[in-house]
Amino acid sequence: MWPDEYAVLLDEAEEVELHIQPVAEDGYPPEKAIPRKGLKVRLRQQDFESIWPLAEARYRLGGRFSGKAITLITTNPHYRSWHPSDGGSVESVSDSGKHYTTRYVIVHFLLDDVRETVEA
Repeated sequence: MWPDEYAVLLDEAEEVELHIQPVAEDGYPPEKAIPRKGLKVRLRQQDFESIWPLAEARYRLGGRFSGKAITLITTNPHYRSWHPSDGGSVESVSDSGKHYTTRYVIVHFLLDDVRETVEA
């Protein structure tokens, strides 16, 4: 299961379709792109760093995405187009008047349906 403490990170997730281009093999033409469901999320840099250890593993979800599972894409070469990227930054001023910058990262998750067998 996706850890409860990170559930809020998916609140603003956008469902997207990823078009994965298969690798052409020697002597064979490249195949058509394979569509995959995904989630696109803009996270604070520090939140991304905290979920990094969860990368490349599959986690079941609850709530809005109940019945689904996600896999954070980080360094898999097949998903190069969806590796984490710069999500910009926001300049802010704290209540005490101190200026600070919040950096963001755009990340993608593969999104799959969870199918479980049930004994009759």
